[in-house]
Amino acid sequence: MTFLPITPEELNGRPDFVLVTGDAYVDHPSFGASIIGRVLQSHGFSVAILAQPDWKGAADFQRFGEPRLGFLVTGGNIDSMVNHYSVSLHKRKADAYSPGGQLGLRPNRATIVYCNKIREVYKNIPIVIGGLEASLRRLAHYDYWDNAVRRSILLDAAADLLIYGMGENQIVEIAEALDSGLAVQDITFIAGTVFKTRDPAFVENPITLPPFKAVKESTVAAKKEYAKSFMQQYHNINYQAARPLIEEYPNIFVVQNKPAAPLTTAQLDRVYALPFARDYHPVYKPQGGVPAIEEVKFSITSSRGCFGGCSFCALNFHQGKIVQARSHKSIIQEAKNFIHDPSFKGYIHDVGGPTANFRHPSCIRESSQPNMDGWVGQPNTSTDPAEKKSVGRKIRPTEMQSDEHGQSSTCKRNCLTPTPCKNLKVDHQDYLALLKSLRELPGIKKVFVRSGLRFDYIMHDPKGEEFLKELCAHHISGRLKVAPEHVSDKVLAAMGKPNMEIYKNFAEKYAKINKQLNKDQYIVPYLMSSHPGCNLDDAIQLAEYLQEIGHQPEQVQDFYPTPGTLSTCMYYTGLDPRSMKRIFVPKTQREKTTQRALMQYRLPINYEIVKNALIRAGRKDLIGHDPKALLRPKKAAPHPYSQKEKPISQKAKNKPVPPKKKNKKR
Repeated sequence: MTFLPITPEELNGRPDFVLVTGDAYVDHPSFGASIIGRVLQSHGFSVAILAQPDWKGAADFQRFGEPRLGFLVTGGNIDSMVNHYSVSLHKRKADAYSPGGQLGLRPNRATIVYCNKIREVYKNIPIVIGGLEASLRRLAHYDYWDNAVRRSILLDAAADLLIYGMGENQIVEIAEALDSGLAVQDITFIAGTVFKTRDPAFVENPITLPPFKAVKESTVAAKKEYAKSFMQQYHNINYQAARPLIEEYPNIFVVQNKPAAPLTTAQLDRVYALPFARDYHPVYKPQGGVPAIEEVKFSITSSRGCFGGCSFCALNFHQGKIVQARSHKSIIQEAKNFIHDPSFKGYIHDVGGPTANFRHPSCIRESSQPNMDGWVGQPNTSTDPAEKKSVGRKIRPTEMQSDEHGQSSTCKRNCLTPTPCKNLKVDHQDYLALLKSLRELPGIKKVFVRSGLRFDYIMHDPKGEEFLKELCAHHISGRLKVAPEHVSDKVLAAMGKPNMEIYKNFAEKYAKINKQLNKDQYIVPYLMSSHPGCNLDDAIQLAEYLQEIGHQPEQVQDFYPTPGTLSTCMYYTGLDPRSMKRIFVPKTQREKTTQRALMQYRLPINYEIVKNALIRAGRKDLIGHDPKALLRPKKAAPHPYSQKEKPISQKAKNKPVPPKKKNKKR
């Protein structure tokens, strides 16, 4: 196995780029820093990895000297604040992306801290930031940890360029531009990037967002402006129709270029065929390795992007709505490579992505822009019989929408909720064929699907039962994890999730199929408390459902307001930005604790919390001995003086009291 250099001794001269990451160095395609490093290497650029540098001094940032073209900085696979703190703002106990799970090896707001430290040492070196932390904070954003609207991370980090999205195309264009001698301040033309400028007059056909000063205050008016700004950004994520966004700050403007085009199947295949070592760097062996590799080492990423539209998910803002899939050939080759690994036991842990059963764009509009002949979709030139079918077809002008400026626009509705779009393409056949091919490989004992599955997508498929049978028969390890998230249709609408009736029908079908297969397999539903729109009555409704199905969640997921989601906008503003109507938000500690306790109403520690909640809601009917009751009345403890005193016998009365023994002096 070969790794990218992490010491000057491993380098052959001065590096073109130093890539700084908040994660330990794991050379695996599940780690963004490794993908960017390998992509640059494949284009002839040398990259040195500076993983988890000591930010309290400057020495680590001078380890490789000044790179020829610049520094690339990422906070890591997860936002550093989410990595450090739970939703209750308590410090987490471990960091899975650090050697041995050790805490404290990265700072809070890692991207900002690293960039500021680089600027102390190298005043004029180009700095490009990327990864999830930068991508979701690219414009003004509500920050849960500060409980305030922060400005673009590009300004706080004092960086020159920000890459949002997955970044493979952008980083190569930036590298080639810098290599050609172009100043980093002049690189303003690359899709999928954000830059800053004193004068944005050269930006073509932009959308001007409310200025930072209009959204930063916590007033009602500022929150309304923030909600409007968020929706302008939310509807501007499709590369086919998006326009540049301009956000004004004192004395400077931040400009977001339109999103980069998603990678084609061939491009994705090339990325995943790069020579990854697929393991953590040997330098971490004394600490026991890096825990985050365990689940993904023998997992396969089959797709990117998601059109699920969950309000609490930031995928729309980061990976985008358009699903991109790797070819069967590429995925099967990756599986074959597993077989030669001495530590592989024959089990592929997962074949999926953001949503495992999405393997193609949601509809023809999402496939590509119409070309000059009026066709959309790209002819499939694959030689794989399972992928031979072309997705191109003639499109009518009426199928494309236009915005208020007459620009071509893609559909803005949710593909799956509240009801599936009539243009939605529902098909599991390609995914079924892929799973079958994998499990038939020699040396493969079992292929599991552990990524999230959209159960409503399965239910909308006329052949969905066939897929579910295959799933139950071959690809589940006893429990299927799905995410209904709640049972109240009002809350589900706020979440962008299907109504509860669809989930119940799915659960019944799942149970029926497992009975037919004589398999003892269950559903584990992921449920969320304290989401915007969820009040006490909704939380009690969820508890009643859990009692009905006899399920007690071992862990409860509280809604976590992270940058880049519709739900976070609701949490901060108290408005549903889709309608601009007021929405209830459970924010107090009492509200959150109560909703969490109701999901675990059987725990003795939660008894009084649940009892008081039921009384406040006027639901004393749920306290009692009725089979549907959540709580049983507690038996009153006997009063210490309630029992009759036993008469003292005459013998006891006449018994002399023994004298106290005196302590002997030593």
